Amino acid sequence: MRFLITAGPTREPIDPVRYLSNRSSGKMGYALAAAALTKGHEVLLISGPVAIPAPDGATLVRVETAQEMYHAVADAIGNADAAIFCAAVADYRVAEVAEEKIKKTGETLNLTLVKNPDILGSARSVFGFEGLLVGFAAETEKLAEHALDKLRRKDCDLLVANDVSRTDIAFDRDENEVELFYRDGRHETLAQASKAAIAAELVGRVESLREA
Repeated sequence: MRFLITAGPTREPIDPVRYLSNRSSGKMGYALAAAALTKGHEVLLISGPVAIPAPDGATLVRVETAQEMYHAVADAIGNADAAIFCAAVADYRVAEVAEEKIKKTGETLNLTLVKNPDILGSARSVFGFEGLLVGFAAETEKLAEHALDKLRRKDCDLLVANDVSRTDIAFDRDENEVELFYRDGRHETLAQASKAAIAAELVGRVESLREA
């Protein structure tokens, strides 16, 4: 199979030295890429800025902003059999990026933010993707409710959700625990384990969906 996998955070510039971002390390997305390669699949890895090396054998496309990731996905998704959107993409960006460093002149600083393009939500409706679509949801409350809503709105085959309010898994950690929500109504839990082990299980689920 040909996998397209997004990973890592995006960075949305404020001025030449500052940006908006999040705590994603990219470890889960890179583990997914490694797991798919181990099972003999082709992998295109579209990655935001991270501090870890890409797995050998992956075709790596580096991006920084959400808009760059959107365009990279749009260009490549037509060649994929399965797309896994694991990146933690910034929902908003600064409306006007300052050309020079913003000086500390007042007690407050107001930034106007505008919505970034919805990459996962565009897969079906804009990009016309007909392959297997897997989304991720990082939640801090009402995990099942939010995950099921996202599954339906984005027209995913599988939605992988994790509780990022926990300090022992997810962001910056080597382990994860995830809840899987399927289009057909099935639900299962992958208990806490290394991200490599979770990734191998997830690639196996995608293979099973493909066979079905």
